[in-house]
Amino acid sequence: MAYKNLKHFIDTLESAGELVRIQEYVNPHLEITEITDRISKQYGPALLFENTGYKFPLLINSMGTEKRMAMALGVEKLDDISAQIESLFKTFTSPKNNFLDKLKLLPQLGEVASWMPKQINGKGACQEVIMSDPDITKFPVLTCWPEDGGPFITLPVIQTKDPITGIRNVGLYRMQVFDKVTTGMHWHRHKVSARHFNEYKKLKQRMPVVISLGGDPAYTYCGTAPLPDGVDEFMLAGFIRKKRVELVKCITQDMYVPADADIIIEGYVDPEEDFILEGPFGDHTGYYSLADYYPKFHITAITHRKDAVYPATIVGIPPQEDAWIGKATERIFLAPIKMTMVPEIIDMILPVEGVFHNLVIVKIRKEYPGQALKVMNSLWGAGQMMFTKMMIVVDEHVNIHNQLEVAKYISENTDPFSDFTFSQGPTDVLDHSCSRMAFGGKMGLDATKKLPEEIQSAANYLAVSSSGIDKTQIQSSFPEIKAINDSLLSLGISMVFIAVEKNKRNHIRDLSAQIFQNPNFNKVKVAIFLEHTLEVDDIADAVWRFANNVDPRRDHFVYKDETGTGVNHIAFDGTRKTKEHDGFERDWPNILASDEKTISRIDEIWDKLGLGPFVISPSLKYRKQLYKGGAVVSE
Repeated sequence: MAYKNLKHFIDTLESAGELVRIQEYVNPHLEITEITDRISKQYGPALLFENTGYKFPLLINSMGTEKRMAMALGVEKLDDISAQIESLFKTFTSPKNNFLDKLKLLPQLGEVASWMPKQINGKGACQEVIMSDPDITKFPVLTCWPEDGGPFITLPVIQTKDPITGIRNVGLYRMQVFDKVTTGMHWHRHKVSARHFNEYKKLKQRMPVVISLGGDPAYTYCGTAPLPDGVDEFMLAGFIRKKRVELVKCITQDMYVPADADIIIEGYVDPEEDFILEGPFGDHTGYYSLADYYPKFHITAITHRKDAVYPATIVGIPPQEDAWIGKATERIFLAPIKMTMVPEIIDMILPVEGVFHNLVIVKIRKEYPGQALKVMNSLWGAGQMMFTKMMIVVDEHVNIHNQLEVAKYISENTDPFSDFTFSQGPTDVLDHSCSRMAFGGKMGLDATKKLPEEIQSAANYLAVSSSGIDKTQIQSSFPEIKAINDSLLSLGISMVFIAVEKNKRNHIRDLSAQIFQNPNFNKVKVAIFLEHTLEVDDIADAVWRFANNVDPRRDHFVYKDETGTGVNHIAFDGTRKTKEHDGFERDWPNILASDEKTISRIDEIWDKLGLGPFVISPSLKYRKQLYKGGAVVSE
């Protein structure tokens, strides 16, 4: 289904009871974030803020549930798109035995051609109003979190083009607003836009860049899609919409933009110009991404529809709206991965606690020894999957959408001594746990049922603890341990979470060695050590913090059972790393939480927002876990 414009999508959401209009004044500086954070963690409605002190209403959380994400892409459920891709792929790759078979393809070829983007003459609806004096500060640009470096455009669909081939790339990167005609351009070193930038730098040419906001929500999604370099994202949008994207020429740049977008920002980046300090920014990891130098974007024109709506999102401690954008990618790109790279894959999931790049669970049809390792290595070599920090492979009958079932299967089918694989490679730029920027450790876990050739000792797969830990005895012996969550043991999952106040060099290594000598831990396979400020009884939060804070290659410790009565053990250090205790040289970022003033303000006006029963601020919980300092932890 193709939406005529963003207003069409808003009307569709409202008709389905999926949108609330907020007419009470709410400030885009921190307050919209606080409201949206409360609603998104409740899987609540899309929000249209109509009174922000600006001319333009602001839409947020529009894709904040799986249902609304599917609505944005015009399908009943996200798997429908993957099924369409798989059907199309099979149609064009199946044997064609005669001329008649080939002739039957013509209608489908014609349909595919009708999805290709098309440049049209004249002006688009996105150019109904041309700002005589371009000024990005006329829009309700959000300042999301207290330590953010300023206001950020958070849903910009950014277009660049290769200066040699002219091939377009569409991406979605945040843009910090510095003044009315200047922003940052936060593209990471691995992105296609960054490669384009380097080509313009070699040619000593200005780089044209154009941004669209709004229009069909498929455009926003396709800006995030992990397509191969050279594949036009607007072609994917046409496939999803089943209607081509119509493009009109910009006013001041030799570029084309969607005619039905709400807002267009035209401009350029000068590769000869010094970079600008951009950030900090409260990011999708739930931590601040810290200030760094990025290209400066100069605005040459802004156009918009007469009834334009400004779209935005926030990111932060999961779950947020971006979790469902990631879920769409997980479902949509499953078919291409299966059909072109790793045919044994049946399903895969990126748990929300893993913030996309920290954790993936893969289900395969296993037929031979070492197949799980083959799958891991194949996926680590595939596009943006190269950033995946931890990869777990299980068998075809496991319901990977049931986290407890997955955890139990892992516990029953892994030996910490032989089934964990550690390597290193490129990591996401936002991974703060790496000792070196964007390069760090990776972990693969073969949790499939082992074939005879893969087993070193059958005993290590059968022994699973079902009794609890004597917490009083452990904490008496080790006073730095502040809490233990052993609740999974009673479910047949041999894993415990331990909150520890780290106070010396190599503390976790030494502590884990001592703990696994204690009879309480004789049959515990995995111990995960976390900050003492964390509520380890909240397993979702524990996994989120662990996945962010661990470099698995550096931060694991394996202990072989020498008694013959227990199991092999592995411990992970999921605590904050410091120079004093870990020899860690990089700055460590703080986690995200609203300030007390903003929380109180939203508490006061909640009954005027039309959002139903009062929802307590999630930040009240996380404020207790904040480190000293601002975006950068000071001590």
